[in-house]
Amino acid sequence: MSPLYVFCADLITRKRGEKTAYNHQSVLLNPKCSLSCKPPRCLLQLQEEQTGSWKETFKEFVDVKANGPSSVGADLRLHGFNHVFGLPEHADSLQLRETRGEEPYRLYNLDVFAYDLHSRLGLYGSVPLVLAHKADRTLGVFWLNASETYVHLEYSSTDLQEAPPVKRRRTPPHTNVHWLSESGVIDCTVLLGPGPRQIFKQYAELTGYQALPPLFALGYHQSRWNYQDEADVKAVDAGFDLHQIPYDVIWLDIEHTNMKKYFTWDHKLFPDPVGLQRHLETRGRKMVVISDPHIKVDPLWSLYKDAKNGGHFIKDREGQVYQGSCWPGESSYLDFSSPQTRAWYSRCFSLKKYKGSTTSLFVWNDMNEPSVFDGPEQTMPKDAVHHGGWEHRDLHNLYGFYQHMATVEGLITRSGGAERPFVLSRSFFAGSQRFGAVWTGDNVATWEYLKISIPMVLSLSLAGVAFCGADVGGFVQDPEPELLVRWYQAAALQPFFRGHSAKETKRREPWLFGEEVTAVIRSVTQERYRLLPFWYTLFHHAHTCGLPPVRPLWVEFPTEESTFTVDDCYMIGGALLACPVTEPGIQEVQVSLPGPEEVWYDIHSKKVYGGGGTLRLPVILESVPVFQRGGSVVCRSVGSGTCTADFQLLPLDITVALDSQGEAEGELYVDDGHSFCYRDRKAFSLRRFTMQAGCLLCRAASREGSFHCETVVQSVTILGVKKQPSSVTVYIPGEDDSPASFEYVESHNVLTVNNLKLFVTVDWEIHIC
Repeated sequence: MSPLYVFCADLITRKRGEKTAYNHQSVLLNPKCSLSCKPPRCLLQLQEEQTGSWKETFKEFVDVKANGPSSVGADLRLHGFNHVFGLPEHADSLQLRETRGEEPYRLYNLDVFAYDLHSRLGLYGSVPLVLAHKADRTLGVFWLNASETYVHLEYSSTDLQEAPPVKRRRTPPHTNVHWLSESGVIDCTVLLGPGPRQIFKQYAELTGYQALPPLFALGYHQSRWNYQDEADVKAVDAGFDLHQIPYDVIWLDIEHTNMKKYFTWDHKLFPDPVGLQRHLETRGRKMVVISDPHIKVDPLWSLYKDAKNGGHFIKDREGQVYQGSCWPGESSYLDFSSPQTRAWYSRCFSLKKYKGSTTSLFVWNDMNEPSVFDGPEQTMPKDAVHHGGWEHRDLHNLYGFYQHMATVEGLITRSGGAERPFVLSRSFFAGSQRFGAVWTGDNVATWEYLKISIPMVLSLSLAGVAFCGADVGGFVQDPEPELLVRWYQAAALQPFFRGHSAKETKRREPWLFGEEVTAVIRSVTQERYRLLPFWYTLFHHAHTCGLPPVRPLWVEFPTEESTFTVDDCYMIGGALLACPVTEPGIQEVQVSLPGPEEVWYDIHSKKVYGGGGTLRLPVILESVPVFQRGGSVVCRSVGSGTCTADFQLLPLDITVALDSQGEAEGELYVDDGHSFCYRDRKAFSLRRFTMQAGCLLCRAASREGSFHCETVVQSVTILGVKKQPSSVTVYIPGEDDSPASFEYVESHNVLTVNNLKLFVTVDWEIHIC
C-alpha cells in the first residue's frame, strides 16, 4: 500500500510568540498510522538547523521566520477542462496561460508602477479564485489564503499516451492546478456550478455580493495628481459645463493635504474646503480625497499621537512600532487587522473629527498593498507583527481589504447609517466587492495598456470584483489624441469610469485637444449617462445575484467554444456586445457575433445581423461597434444634463430588440439612488418589460419593493418589426385605452412609438396591430 500524503496545517500554532510544536509542512504518513495521535508518530519534522528554515535574506533585508517553515499547498486536477480563468490581478490575457516550465502566477499585493504587460507577477490585488469552463459545465476553485501564493497551471488537451505493453489509451482534456502558499491553512472550496450564473452566486454567498453603489459613482470621475488649489478645481468644474460634458466627481490627490498628513488640508491652497464642497454640491457634484494607510511620524500631530497611544500601529519583530518610508517621509502603518484600529480609523471620518469635510466628500484608499518605499519589494517586511501576534506574512494580501472595510464603515457611520458610501481602493482581496470599487493601478498611456485593460477588467469581474475600471488615457506619459478618444470610448463601456493622470503629465481635461476630440468625448460621455438606467439595473443584479455587469462572451454563450478565448469584445449584461477599438489608425475591424440563432442590431445604424459569423466593419473616430442582442430590452435616458442628478429627472426611451421569434424581455431597477432605504424599507421598484405577440407589457418583476418616482417612458423603439403596423394602442388599468403616435422606417424595420407619458412604476401595455 502506498503512503498517504496530507497537509498538517491544523497542527501548527500560527501566532508569533507562542512555542511552535511542529513545522508547517507537507508530511508523509504511514497508512497504518492514525491521524488521531498527537503528534503522528511518523511525522517527519524539518530540523531547525536546515538552511532557510528560520531565516531568509532578500537583498539587504532579513526575514526572520519565528515559526519556521510554514508553507501549505495542494494539487488539483480539473477533469475535462482546458479553459481556465481568474486569479486577478495580472496584466495578462483573460484565459490563464500554462506555466509549465515558466514562472507561476503570483498572488502578492505590490505597488508596481507602470507594470509589465503579459506578466504573471503580482500587482495591487489578489483574488485566489480559478474558474474552469467547458461547454456543459463551469466550476470554481477558491483557495482562501492571504499569504504570498503561487499558482501553477498545466493544460492537457486530448492526446494519446503510451500504456504498456502495446495498447494506447486516450486521455480526456484536463488542467492541473497547483497551489502553494507561504503560510496559513488549507481552506479550499470547490464551486460546482453547473453554469456560470450559479458559480457567481455560489462565490458571492461565500465572499459577499457587490455593494450597490450610489448612482453618482456610475457617472464620470475627473482626477489628477494633483489639482493645484480651489481656483483650479472650480475652473475644471466650470469647464465641463462650458463644454457640455457631464461629470459627477472631482478628485484630489496627496498634494491637497498639509505635509501629506491625511485628514488635513493645505490651507494655503484650500483655505475653504467646506465652501468648495458646497460649491460642487449645489451643482449636483461630489469630491473624492485620498487617504493612505501610512501616517507621518510627527509627535506634534494629534492623529499620530492618538494612533500611537492607542496601539494602532503595526510593530516590527522586536516589538517596536514599525517605521517605513512613504509619501510623508518616515511613516508608521495602521494595523487594520485589529477591530479596535478599524473602529478608531472609522471615527476619523466623522464630520467633527475630519475638519473641512462634508457629507459630499468621499474617499480613495491608495498605497494600501501596503506600499513601503524602503521595504522589501517596496512593501512591508513579512516578519512585522499585527494585532494578536499574527505575522504580516499571514495577512499581507488582506491589508488593503481591511483599510477599505474601515473606510466604508466610517462613511456609513458618518451618515448615521443612512447613506451609501463610495470608496475606491487600489489593493483588494476576495470579498472587497462588498465595500466598493477598485481600479487597475498605475497604467501607461500606450495602446498596449488600453488593450490589456479589457481582459484585466473582465478577470476582475469574473472574480466578483465587479465595480472596476482603468485610468482613462493612462496614468503616466501623455496620450496622443486618437488614443485618448479610444480610451474614453472603451472606459465608458466599463463599470468604473475615471480619467486620472500623474503630476508629470500634461493637463488632460477633455477640451484641451481640439474641438474634434472634445466633440467625440462629449458624445461618448453623454451616451454613458443616457445608459445609466441600464448600468444601475446591472449593478442591482450584481448586488442581489452576483452577476457581473460586464462579462466575457462565454458567460452568455457557454456552449460556443469559439467564445472561450475572446477578450477584446465582451457583453454588458446580457443585452449589449461591446467591441472597443484598441489599435491606432485602423480602417476596419472584425467582429465575430456569437450565437448562430441570435439576432444582433447595430445600436448606431440599427442594421440587423445574424449571429454565428464574422463582420468586417469600417472604423470611424466617432464611435466603436456596439450591438444589442435580439430578445433584450435596454432603457436609456432621453435628453442631456450635467450630472447624474439631472439625468434622474429625464424621461426614458425603451429600446426593444426582437429576437427571431419576435420576442424580448428586460428589466429596470429604480430607487432613490443614494440611501439604504432600498434595503431597510424596501423602497425600490424592479420592473420587467416583456414583448410577445406584438404586445409590450410593463409589470412588477418582484413582489418585494415599493417605490414611486416621476420617471416616465417617453418613447419606445422596437427593432426588428417586419411590417408597418396599422395602429398602436396604450392600455393602462383603470383608464380608457388611447391610440399612440408612431413612426415606422421600413428600410431598417424600426418602429418608434412617440409622445408617451407612462410611469415606469405603474403597469401598462402597448399593443401593436
